[in-house]
Amino acid sequence: MELFLLSNGKLSGEDELLGYAKSRLLAMIERHGITSAVFVPYALIRTDYDQRAQELAQTLGIQVTSIHHAESPAAAIDQAQCILVSGGNTWMLNQMLHEKGLIVPIQRAVRERGVPYVGWSAGCNVATPSIRTTNDMPVRNSVVLPALGLFPVQINPHYIDAHISGHMGETRDERLAEFCAVNPSESVVALREGSLLHIEGNDLRYFSARDQGFKVFRHGVEAREYDNTQALRPLVPFTCH
Repeated sequence: MELFLLSNGKLSGEDELLGYAKSRLLAMIERHGITSAVFVPYALIRTDYDQRAQELAQTLGIQVTSIHHAESPAAAIDQAQCILVSGGNTWMLNQMLHEKGLIVPIQRAVRERGVPYVGWSAGCNVATPSIRTTNDMPVRNSVVLPALGLFPVQINPHYIDAHISGHMGETRDERLAEFCAVNPSESVVALREGSLLHIEGNDLRYFSARDQGFKVFRHGVEAREYDNTQALRPLVPFTCH
């Protein structure tokens, strides 16, 4: 199994989609001999699916086809060499994955056939057990359906710990602490912009284009910052490097 779980698709001032992760993605593509990928764009609401697929093709140097063209989306996943899952609205994406019957086909492709999965923002969220730690509004419905569960720990992409002057609502840290208080057996990995988790077989690696760390939130424990995946060893059934 190989997963790339990215906090976001672009860095501020960066034109190329997935540019900050490009070298790692190209290495994966070469290692697997990948020539094409299936793009799952359902999180996008105000963006043209094919335009985004073309952007990905330019970054990755392979053919990228949006799954909305497929007569059978499930069959498209069954034949995929690589699965790319876009950012956007997580609620919309997860609902569409269920409506299109893609949850089990994607799980089987990744777990049984070893098809690489690359998801950013919403695409990162749906790779976890549920979308309860998304930052998005429930624009499609308010039912929290199970997500793909490819990665066993909740993730909060686009994590920011800044305190905005004049903002009287909860900070992100407070919201994530509330999640852990309501769900004391669960933890949350908070990924800042320009960072990713790379799972390859039994290995788990962390990368930040900005040389920043990630945070782990647990109930009853003060949130801490880490710059390597040793902190995740007790939380995931992988050998962390």
